[in-house]
Formats: sequence, C-alpha cells, structure tokens
Amino acid sequence: MTTPLGAVPGDPADEPPYRILLIEDDAGDALLVDELLQDTGLRFELVTRTTLAEARPDLGAGAVDCVLLDLHLPDVSGIDAVTAVRALAPHTAVIVLTGLSEAQAGADAMAAGAQDYLVKGKVEADLLDRTVRYAVYRSQTERANAQAQATRLRAEENARLERGLLPQPMLGTSTVRVTTRYLPGAAMALLGGDFLDVVEGDDGLLHAVVGDVSGHGPDAAALGVCLRIAWRSLILGGHRGQDLLHLMERILLAERGSHPLFATCTLLTLDQHAGTATLHLAGHHEPLLTTGEGTREATAAHGIALGIAPDLRSWPSTVIPLPASGALTLYTDGLTEGHSGTAGRRLGVDGLLTLIDQLPPTDPAAHVDRLIKETHALNAGRHSDDLAVLRLDWNQGV
Repeated sequence: MTTPLGAVPGDPADEPPYRILLIEDDAGDALLVDELLQDTGLRFELVTRTTLAEARPDLGAGAVDCVLLDLHLPDVSGIDAVTAVRALAPHTAVIVLTGLSEAQAGADAMAAGAQDYLVKGKVEADLLDRTVRYAVYRSQTERANAQAQATRLRAEENARLERGLLPQPMLGTSTVRVTTRYLPGAAMALLGGDFLDVVEGDDGLLHAVVGDVSGHGPDAAALGVCLRIAWRSLILGGHRGQDLLHLMERILLAERGSHPLFATCTLLTLDQHAGTATLHLAGHHEPLLTTGEGTREATAAHGIALGIAPDLRSWPSTVIPLPASGALTLYTDGLTEGHSGTAGRRLGVDGLLTLIDQLPPTDPAAHVDRLIKETHALNAGRHSDDLAVLRLDWNQGV
C-alpha cells in the first residue's frame, strides 16, 4: 500500500519528501502511523509492507530514506528483524516500533543498528516528526562518514601503490641529477601502467628505465609495478641489455595471465667516465638529448615491445656520445599524444620539441613541471594517457 505525498501548508514546494517504508503486519497500527504522519510537518511518501519478504524489493532498490519497523512480523521478529533490514539497506535510517511491555527491546534494537525506537501508543505527531528527521539525518551522517573513511583508505592505498610506481632513485657517488614525474591518465586515480626507475650499479654506471604497459586500470598498474621491481632486481643482479629484456619479458608473460597486455620500455645506461649512453628500445620511442645547441631526439635502433613476439628477442643496442654537460629525458607517450590545441591534431614529438624550445631556461625540475603544464593546457582537459618523465642532468665541469 502506498500513501500519496503528505505535506503541511507553508512547506516549500521543492523540499524533497521523506521516503518512508513502514513494515507492519497490523492494519490498525499501520493506519495509526499513516494518520500520525499526516499530522506532522513532514513532506513524505509512505509505502506499507506487511512482511520483510514484501519489503525486500523496496529495501534493495535503495529508494528509502527511513524504515519504520515493527519487531513482530510474520517472517522475522526481534533483533533479527533489525539485522535483516540493516543488511538489506545498510545506509537507511531504521526506527523500531515496540510495544508498551517491551522496555528493553528498543535499546537492544539500537544496539543492533537502529537509529531510534518509538513505543506504540505513546507516539504523538511532534515526536514522530522529530524522530524521523533526526534518524534520517543521523543515517546520512553515518553514510557520509563511511564514504569519507573509504576515501581516506583509498587514498592511503593509492599512496602505497604510488610509492611502488615512483621509487626513490638508488644513487651512490653519481653526480647526475635525477628528476622524475608521474601522472595517471584516469580521473581520481594515482595508478597507471607506466613505470620508471633509476639505479646506480656497483660499477658506477647509472641505469634507468621508463616503460609503458598497454591498457589502463589496475591490471596494467599491477603489471607496471611488477616490471619496475623486476628491472631493479635484475639490474642489481648484474643483468644488462638483451639478457635483461629477455628476463623482463618472461616475467611479463607469467604475470599478465589471460590479459593480452604488452609493454614498451627504454633502457639506458649512462657512463659518465666514458661520456656515453647505451640505449635499448623495446617498442619505445627515443629519449630527448639536450645539449648547448638545444634539444633533439637521440637517434637509436628500435626493438620489439615486450610480450608481442616472445621468441624474437630483437633489441639492438645503440651507443650515443654525450657532451660534457647536458640532459637526457625519457618519457612515455602521455607527454606527446595529447592535443596540440588545434582540432584533430596531436602534439607529437615535433610539437613537443617546439614547445621545449619556447620554454625559458630554468631548473630541471621546474622545466619538467612547466613542460607538463603546457602540454596539459594544450590538451584542454581532454582525455590523456598515463604520463611518466625521467630526466637526467649532468655537468662534468662541476
């Protein structure tokens, strides 16, 4: 049974009505509750059900603000009734209706999760008005607190995962300055499939990786973290070049399971003493080399992405000479795939290099931040991919 909207003169027409579900098998008591509600100052819509089974669809639909619950129903009674309603609608206010002889029942019901209780025969319109308003307010506050707590827990979890995606560089005596930035493409997330890392080996060489797992979401993020940790462990274990990429690919194949994921990456070994950088590109684009003459792409041989053709193992190396001072910037395609500010056109590497030429000289960290800010401004809030940037600066004269 459904009772039309109840209201009192003077109520604002746009005030949302309280959606009240009465679960009561006694027709006389149900009629009294309806009449009392009509005498309150509430705007309401009342639905009456005689059993919990009949009320299940209403509770499950989430379209109820307050439940007025009799504790003696044909199919459930006592505290079990409160527990069952709370299980079906955990964020809905519950007010228990007790008998005159059930002094303890109301307190027990509140301990079981009800917001309040009313004693049949002792309820007046003003009391019912206040009780419903307070119970709904308390329930909404509890829901907001639960959502805030869930948000805090998610933020803490994301922060822990972010630490896995953005490790602290392991540097010893190296004078190379390392700048890293990581931004996920998905809204309200700190996770993505991109990964980066820098480690100085026992031989004094500086090793770096930037990679990008295909796809988005938790599967890609988890695989990205796995590959980053695997890379660091293998580097510290003495693996290099094609051997390292082969082992990373084996790990990718084992960890991706049934998901058709693959990964691109750039491996870089910087030898400050020799003034060279050795590159291995696994389906990834070339890094940017900054010298006194400007910034350009470093020319390097290309190999196949990890997980595409596991038996091929084609990752040629390229050794490039380095100036006495300069920078190498490794990045994922989230930096170049955004729009260039012109309809239908992407920024691309050429657009990125033009943008870099236009930026004023500044501190490396500030330069990377400004570059990311400018690319996002050109993209104008449109969907963007995950973005990872790793910049290495050196100056042999210092």
